[in-house]
Amino acid sequence: MSLKDKARDLRNNATSQENQLYYQFLRSFKVRIHRQKVIGNYIVDFYCHKAKLVIEIDGGQHFQDKKMNQDDLRTAFLEKQGLLVLRFTNWEVDHQFAQVCQRIEEVVDQRIEELG
Repeated sequence: MSLKDKARDLRNNATSQENQLYYQFLRSFKVRIHRQKVIGNYIVDFYCHKAKLVIEIDGGQHFQDKKMNQDDLRTAFLEKQGLLVLRFTNWEVDHQFAQVCQRIEEVVDQRIEELG
């Protein structure tokens, strides 16, 4: 299965937190946000080209040592591409949704201003 096919599968089988963030906030956001975007050999949860921003929603598996190391390598790769990686946990999306949305909006605005 190609990364593009895998990304499509991930979009079709998104977590409830990814769906909530996308359908309740990002889908109608002021700048375009892509879901499950292939960047290099990785698939990121959300990507905003205009702000050069990756948004990741991390479930519990991301806090196991092996996965944390993989996430560190992935973040390093994305940062070398000039991207900022913004991470939230499933719990934050479930319990602090307004704050998550506010933080995304603040970072997008700041990045667009910085990047001109």
